[in-house]
Amino acid sequence: MFQLLRDGRPRTRADLAALTGQARSTIAARVDALLASGLVAPAGEASSTGGRPPATFAFNPAARVVLAVDLGATHCRMAVTELAGRVLAEHHERIAIGDGPGAILARVMELGDLLLDEAERSPDDLASVGIGLPGPVDHAAGRPINPPIMPGWDDADVPGMLSAHWHVPVLVDNDVNIMALGEHSTVLPGVRDLLFVKVATGIGSGIIMDGRIRRGAQGAAGDLGHIAVPGSQQQCRCGNLGCLEAVAGGPAIAAGLARRGLATTTSADVVALARAGDIEAGQAVREAGRHIGEVLAGCVSLLNPDVIVVGGIIADAGEQLLAGIREIVYRRSLPLATQHLRIVASRTKERAGVLGASAMAADLVLSAAAVDSFIG
Repeated sequence: MFQLLRDGRPRTRADLAALTGQARSTIAARVDALLASGLVAPAGEASSTGGRPPATFAFNPAARVVLAVDLGATHCRMAVTELAGRVLAEHHERIAIGDGPGAILARVMELGDLLLDEAERSPDDLASVGIGLPGPVDHAAGRPINPPIMPGWDDADVPGMLSAHWHVPVLVDNDVNIMALGEHSTVLPGVRDLLFVKVATGIGSGIIMDGRIRRGAQGAAGDLGHIAVPGSQQQCRCGNLGCLEAVAGGPAIAAGLARRGLATTTSADVVALARAGDIEAGQAVREAGRHIGEVLAGCVSLLNPDVIVVGGIIADAGEQLLAGIREIVYRRSLPLATQHLRIVASRTKERAGVLGASAMAADLVLSAAAVDSFIG
């Protein structure tokens, strides 16, 4: 019954009885238990058809909060949100993920406590923590698996460290998976088949099929960055030649422009030049989009998504990246697969990760089993 109320629509006891087929006495007892838990709250009165107007009830997303954490190679973005994803307090700062789990997670705990204070919520209000990491993750165990850009993180007990501090469940996933969840839950909830492509220091994708995130057998699904680009012999940090990341990732674009005499050392430098109208930077970003399109064309034929959402810092360069991707995908993929395909920029932008981490954490504590356990 609570899952019906999660859409936020106020309903009467009679509405709930009609929808569930349960007896009025059962509905009354369950509503009372949910009201006592705080997860459901009175929502006024319905229109009367004669006699006293019936009371309505709705999901109360402010009953508890979750902590959402998005860690990248060089950034940490965190937020305290209500159970429906409304952000109450957030923070962003630069980090070096290579500093290791001890230093980084200690900072996460410090910032999490500060954000709870800023949101005027106590640690007792915290229901769960969701965190995204920039590497492969064993989602069931919550541990990173041989992450290539995270020295010292392999098999780190991330849930254990954080739950020891806050004493709540902790869920961990790959950063692009939570970005896909963020875009899906807040912007495209009606889309069942979606690819979220992050183009930044690395290149990866989050795959949502039939409305659910797909992680693969070892949590490595969606690793576009290490698919070979035809004809490329560029050395990749993974040791292979011609990987998409080594050709079209932010550092690769910056290095190519630097060889032409432009002052580019980071992805942010590339974006700044492209947005300022620099022709060479714009052309380089579009060419990177073409290379990404070469890999995505195969993904479109294999997975047949409704929408491809492109995010990450390089997507902030403007339409050049999307233009390059569209050019190749629509040319190379079969007409049936692209008949209704949309390739769009992320609308959640830099918040995609924390919104997805929030949705992941909230779904854990609002599942039917968890609510049943909570209200006894």
